[in-house]
Amino acid sequence: MKIVGVVGTRPNFMKIAPLMWESKLRPGVSTYLVHTGQHYDRQMSELFFEQLGIPRPDIELEVGSGSHAVQTAEIMKRFEPVLLQQRPDIVLVVGDVNSTLACSLTAAKLGIPIAHVEAGLRSFDRSMPEEINRILTDAISDWLFVSEPSGVANLIREGVSKNRIFFVGNVMIDTLLASRQRIEESPVLEHLQLSDHGFAVLTLHRPANVDNLSVLAEVLDAIERIQQEVTVVFPVHPRTKGKLESVLRHTMPNVRYTEPLGYLDFMKLVAHSRFVMTDSGGIQEETSVLGIPCLTLRNNTERPITIEKGTNVLVGLSSKSIISHSLKALNGLERRPCVPELWDGKTSSRIMNVLAC
Repeated sequence: MKIVGVVGTRPNFMKIAPLMWESKLRPGVSTYLVHTGQHYDRQMSELFFEQLGIPRPDIELEVGSGSHAVQTAEIMKRFEPVLLQQRPDIVLVVGDVNSTLACSLTAAKLGIPIAHVEAGLRSFDRSMPEEINRILTDAISDWLFVSEPSGVANLIREGVSKNRIFFVGNVMIDTLLASRQRIEESPVLEHLQLSDHGFAVLTLHRPANVDNLSVLAEVLDAIERIQQEVTVVFPVHPRTKGKLESVLRHTMPNVRYTEPLGYLDFMKLVAHSRFVMTDSGGIQEETSVLGIPCLTLRNNTERPITIEKGTNVLVGLSSKSIISHSLKALNGLERRPCVPELWDGKTSSRIMNVLAC
């Protein structure tokens, strides 16, 4: 069985890594890894291959940035010759980025079966580009590997046959659990002169938050108040970097700005923080397993299990709400987690068991 796996952005790397590790243990399974280049600088891409022990991609499409339409079209143009040359049995896609949809569409047009890891997640907000990518990818996939029960319910409601749906758990947690020792060895706390659980972590990258300057200003107003109480470490996403200067209204001496961090350094920060503020999807899951309070700076989440059983709280985007929940987290008032079902580090094995049947 020959599998072509696809990665394109930073979150994809943590999802593909355990599947690559697992495929090496399976006689008769070969993998060919394609990196579309949707994220292309060293900190957002190359470093992750080194730290996660993923073989270098067999081919890099080097698509780079662009509008959603341009990026999706360019990936399809460059991915089609790869499939025609490699003729895989399965195209394996992860997550919900443009690379996921573009490569799925290309495979479907060529009649190649598609396996979608992290299927069925829904925010029910179609203004999110990721939501469109999720819905369309699921509609044309042959194997739908689901990380939480809401995903199963969503797919069944959308009319997907039950024999295509597999509740297997969360591959990102496979990576987290397998990397715990190396995460703890990271010297990032010493480099940034941080004390254990004496700081908060902030990430912002979603277009709805950083491209809308009034929304970004509202969030930064909250951060200005929070940093008066606790140091805030802010690894700045390239998308966000260019927006900050135009909306910063106050100096924030207790905010530590950094470049994007590698996986091991970033997860060390998260694991030893007091709480996390984020608009990311995956961080909601990782904090739930680590037991770190997560304040999600959004009005919805496609990962409701992190609210039901984890440490995640939807706080919206108003300064008042962000400040209020942050002060609660500082005072230890957020609830403790219960790790969701099948988030046990064995998801990649369950996925390969299905594909290898």
